[in-house]
Order: sequence, then C-alpha cells, then structure tokens
Amino acid sequence: MSTPVLKRSPSSKADMTTAAGAGTAVKTEQQPSALRGFIAGGMAACGAVTLTNPAEVIKTRLQLQGELTKQSPNTPRIYTNFGQAMTHILRHEGIRGLQRGLGCAYMYQILMNGTRLGLYEPIKFQIHRLLNAGSGAGTGTGTGVGAGAGAGATITKNNNLVNIIAGGTGGVLSAFLASPLFLVKTRLQSYTSHADSRVGFQHHYRHTFQALSSIFQHEGVRGLYRGVDASMLRTGMGSSVQLPLYDIVKQRLINVAGMENGAMCHGLSSLISGFFLCIVMNPFDIVSTRMFNQEGKALYKNPIDCFVKTIRTEGLGALYKGFTAHYLRIGPHTIFTFMFMEQARNFLNRTFPPRE
Repeated sequence: MSTPVLKRSPSSKADMTTAAGAGTAVKTEQQPSALRGFIAGGMAACGAVTLTNPAEVIKTRLQLQGELTKQSPNTPRIYTNFGQAMTHILRHEGIRGLQRGLGCAYMYQILMNGTRLGLYEPIKFQIHRLLNAGSGAGTGTGTGVGAGAGAGATITKNNNLVNIIAGGTGGVLSAFLASPLFLVKTRLQSYTSHADSRVGFQHHYRHTFQALSSIFQHEGVRGLYRGVDASMLRTGMGSSVQLPLYDIVKQRLINVAGMENGAMCHGLSSLISGFFLCIVMNPFDIVSTRMFNQEGKALYKNPIDCFVKTIRTEGLGALYKGFTAHYLRIGPHTIFTFMFMEQARNFLNRTFPPRE
C-alpha cells in the first residue's frame, strides 16, 4: 500500500475499456488530484509542525553551534545535547523560545509539504502511464492494467525506482518554491535575545513578512533564494528516500511481520523510515541551515564549498550535528503528518465528494 493519499474516483467518461484482442472489460484508473493532495498535505503538515517545531529549533541551534571553529573535548558549548538544549531554552526564553518561527513554519509546511505530498501520487501515475504506454496495443489511459494479453511486461504500481523518482522530483520542486520561507524560518529559529544562548549569526526580524521585505530590499530576489541549491539537494534527497522507504517498510510489516494496516503499523513505519532518512539527509540539512543563516557577506559560495569548509574545520562528525534532534523531529513529524493527512483526506472527501 502506498503513502496515504486522497482516494481516487472512477473516470466519469470511461469507467471501462476493452483490452485489445481479449474482449475483457477492465477499469481505467483516474489520475489522483494534485489539488486535493496539496490541501490535505498542507493541513496535515501544519498540525504536525505545531508539535515538532521545538525539536526543529533545537536542531537548528545545535547545527549552527561551533560553525567553522576547531572542536576539541574542552571546547565550551552552550548546547550539549537535546535534553539540555530544551531545558536551557525553556529557562532563558520560555515556551515562546521553543516555538520560534512557528508562523513561518506553517507557511513553509503548506507550500513545501503541500506541494511535495500533493504531487507524489500524480507524478507516480504519470510515470507509470508513460512507461506502460507501449506495453500493449489498444490500452486505455490507465497505468497498464488494461494491457492486452501477450503484451510486454508492465511497470508495477509500487516499483521502487519509480517511487524514488516521484519522491525526488516533488521534493526538488517543493524546495525551490518554498526556499525563501525556509531561509526566513531558519533565521527566526536561530535568533535569541538572550546573550548566553546565541549561536551562529543573529538576524533580528519582527515577523515573517518583515523578514521577507527586509531581505528583498537589501539583497533582492537573489537574497531570498540564497541557499536554494542546498535546499533542493536536501529536500530532493529526503523525499526520494522518505516516501518510497515508508511504503517499503509498511509493506514488509504487513506482509512479513503480519501487522494490521493501522495506526501501529503506520507509526512504526514512520519511525524506521525516519531513522534512515536522517542518516541520508542530515549532512544536507547541516549545509542548508548554515547557508540560510550566513550573513550578507557569504561564508560559503555553494553547497560543495560548505561541505568542504565544514569537514576541513570541524571534522567529518560535524555533518551529523543535531542528529538526535533531527530524528526526534522527523519521526514524530512523519507519524503526525500521515495521521492528520488521513483525517484531512476524509474531511475533504465528505465535504467535497469526488465526482463520479
């Protein structure tokens, strides 16, 4: 079973097509609605980020701590681990400190995850349709289910390579669209008025729109899209791993472990896939965070330059700074997103029934 998406309705014009030479009636699959997926994905991600934003704030600060400075066991650190960082921020900044950038995070999640999750199934549908177009003569507009007898092999619905391509494509596009919001969110989350809590360069903005306006006035469109290449790498890599791996793990738990396709299965799938996602994604997340937070005079020319300077100065382990905080955000965020997405999908289907 694939990642939770809005239910597909039968085609209103041609519910049945006839396979060539076989005379057998088969259903033609309708393309999933990207708009419904966008709305459900955006709503679900907003619900999830309300609960996981504190972990994102902690992760951001851990990743910026000690930027381009030689590290040693005796190097003083403001934040030593996830628990200590949470306690420190609560003590000095209160709950508002842990929820810094939440308003911007909502806008980012709507645009990024709405696009990413909304396009995943439609892109898969189109890839299958394209690859299976020549698998049999006289097929309908479906994804190969109407191929005639004796036709060439079709690409199955849950082909892993297709899922990876679909996830990566949606991830790259969504990262490009939402990059200015990711930039502002990073800067809002790293900022603190408390002198003993500061890491990285401090950008002081009153709110999201003032930040966007200020960056545009001083740096233009290029300033708003600073670090977009790193963001596209990060989200493209993450989506190409997360969505297909979630599908794979869930199918193994159902088919091999005999678990019921329910909340427990979905939660465990999210936690397992989230762990491997963090392993792949954390180095790219470090680069994105640092490129977004750098001051007007850029420290890094591009993502590769950031990788090289970080490893050369801080060592290879620096690419996994904030890993625990990253995982404690990704795992629950995935669980909550898919759980809320099911509810959003059901709400949309009840309120605006798909046309038959």
